[in-house]
Amino acid sequence: MDRRAWLRAGLGLLAGGQVVLGLWILLLPELFWEWPWVSHLPPYNEHLLQDFGGASLALAVVLCAAVATMERRLVLTALVAYLVSSVAHLLFHARHLEPLSAASAAGFLALLGTAVLLPAVLVWLAAAPSAFHEPGPPAPSAAG
Repeated sequence: MDRRAWLRAGLGLLAGGQVVLGLWILLLPELFWEWPWVSHLPPYNEHLLQDFGGASLALAVVLCAAVATMERRLVLTALVAYLVSSVAHLLFHARHLEPLSAASAAGFLALLGTAVLLPAVLVWLAAAPSAFHEPGPPAPSAAG
């Protein structure tokens, strides 16, 4: 796969994750809250969960638009927006690991770290001009 294909696939993965997360929180907030990495931070607040679910879906819209258009500014804007959110999320949870076991905390931080690393790698992929140019038609053969 070339850079463009990897970039599109990565954007699609991020978008899909945000769709799943957003719908899960909006449709089943209590079930999301029962997840051990979430429920250790009481109290339950349905309003904040619904807002978070809506924000996740809003970010998914921007990521999906980036996948569909593969326009440099939109792709980079979507990736930087995702990075801002995921870095803030990682930093918050890194400071609030006390109730978790060491193994659970390590797994959680690995997951949140991946949510920072993947879009950072995608920004690197997006730095190449070839990630945004459609391949041209094949060159005519000399044997014509």
